Amino acid sequence: MTTYNALFCVALALASAQDLTWRPNVQERPVNHEKQSFREPLSWRSPDPPVKEQPHFPLQFDLKTPEVPDSMRVICRKNSIRVEAKRDLLGIGQLVKAVDVTLGGCPATGEDTHDQVLIFDSELHGCGSQLLMSEDTFVYVFTLQYTASPLGDTPIVRTRDVTVNIQCQYQRKHNVSSSFLNPTWTPFRDSKSSEESLYFSLKLMTDDWQFARPSSQFLLGDMMKFEVSVKQFHHTPLRVTVDDCVATVVRNIDTVPRYFFLGNNGCLFDSQVTGSSSRFLPRSQDDRLQFQVEAFKFQQDDRGVLYITCNLKAMASTAVVDSVNKACSFDSGWTEASGVHEACSCCDTECGPQSWGHVTPNGK
Repeated sequence: MTTYNALFCVALALASAQDLTWRPNVQERPVNHEKQSFREPLSWRSPDPPVKEQPHFPLQFDLKTPEVPDSMRVICRKNSIRVEAKRDLLGIGQLVKAVDVTLGGCPATGEDTHDQVLIFDSELHGCGSQLLMSEDTFVYVFTLQYTASPLGDTPIVRTRDVTVNIQCQYQRKHNVSSSFLNPTWTPFRDSKSSEESLYFSLKLMTDDWQFARPSSQFLLGDMMKFEVSVKQFHHTPLRVTVDDCVATVVRNIDTVPRYFFLGNNGCLFDSQVTGSSSRFLPRSQDDRLQFQVEAFKFQQDDRGVLYITCNLKAMASTAVVDSVNKACSFDSGWTEASGVHEACSCCDTECGPQSWGHVTPNGK
């Protein structure tokens, strides 16, 4: 089996030649032999490389605008404050961990498990509050802080840190009111770079998979949709796979922090270690493969840029789908994009030699 590799690889062109068979003409008398000469130059030449296709972008494309969720309730009392924060604090359908949310450094004093609400009770002078005074009012300012902890045994997070300023305002005549500032965050960018030889391609796609995505900007919680392909041209039909992918904050894959979310010759770890919806789509054609990864960032890194480097591979489409030539996703078990699920049985151990060695999601 012939395998072509690319770290985004050298094309091998195969040409066939006809066998020329010469048989002597047997006659009863001797025959004069004359050496054959070629007076005309050979006209065959190596085919030209294909013209690079221009990406086909959608006619209209709008980036998502972050929406401020309605996820908190503040009750200002005579001598105390109560803050009720939904565990879906960011309004993206994902529950935050209770230990990741504090009120001025104080943990939650209770939790409504039915409505998934964290409860913080504090005296007005407690939990790191600040007192601001004017001629007519007293204002107690609290800070609700959410700091995302890493997912599983990885160095990544999929949510932004959030700080909410909460104010309880008291007038000298004892009228009580409450107000708070909603959490805000800025989107982060994902940049991908690729280099092509043997006409491999790695590109971002729109949500409907119909067009190349004109922007590499995502919000946390979005799905980054990737399509890899290999041009066949003069080759026999090829099947493309993704051996491994690593995310870094600079272009060098040997730096830290880094996150190997796909490796072991085609095993997409991300959904297994973080509980995300990352997966390969069922394969519809051999020379094209699609997969999606839920957007993430590295903990305590606010640059908002990721570099994703993938190692692509192609082999003859007639080659068997096996432990080193596969596209496996995890959802309560490993499944293969072509339906040959037994090829994924090694994803929890070691499937074979890799370009970057045996890796774990956290890059060790």
